[in-house]
Amino acid sequence: MAKRILIIEDEPALQETLRYNLEREGYQVMVKGDGLAGLAAAREMQPDLIVMDIMLPGMDGFEITRLLRQRRNTPIIMLTARDAEIDRVLGLEIGADDYITKPFSMRELLARVKAQLRRVQMERQERDTPQTQPRTSGNLTFLPQRREVLKDGEPLPLKPKEYDLLLFLLAHRGQILSRQVILERVWGWDYIGGSRTVDVHIRWLRQKIEDDPANPRRIVTVRGAGYRFEG
Repeated sequence: MAKRILIIEDEPALQETLRYNLEREGYQVMVKGDGLAGLAAAREMQPDLIVMDIMLPGMDGFEITRLLRQRRNTPIIMLTARDAEIDRVLGLEIGADDYITKPFSMRELLARVKAQLRRVQMERQERDTPQTQPRTSGNLTFLPQRREVLKDGEPLPLKPKEYDLLLFLLAHRGQILSRQVILERVWGWDYIGGSRTVDVHIRWLRQKIEDDPANPRRIVTVRGAGYRFEG
């Protein structure tokens, strides 16, 4: 079945360019020209991916992303004519998965679309496939059947949520994960706490798995973006 992509973009020429190229790749495409209609379509259509401008009439892309992230983890690629770092950081912090600045090549956009869809498919397969075999990362050994992690062969005193967080980081090693993404994927969409919860649990994990928690080498902070697990 063709993947469904929702485009939320108010420039008619870009709308048609995006539609044409995405449909040529075999995707089922819907286009909306303002923020409110785009939000309604995203909720009703439940697309596999959203390509969305930031500056939109009715409601901007930041607000749409914030509202969608309350209940869904649909991949979102943001488009913008602005290249300010604050825009990129804000977009990632509220839950966007990727960010591309106009003007851009269609080849680059298509590559990012495919990468996001592939990421979601891999995560779904990981989630649906029971992980029962031990996994290793450096001096850490993960024992899924026992929900236990060993460091240099010795069990770590991890709380349940610390274990879940560490396993999530391991599954996405090398990827930059925003606090919002971590919060939604580890704590769930209905969690009412803030992203400070993530920082606290990251600090606790560092105290347990890092040789020097003050200078972490496993769970690395990416300034303005989130965290990355090095394995």
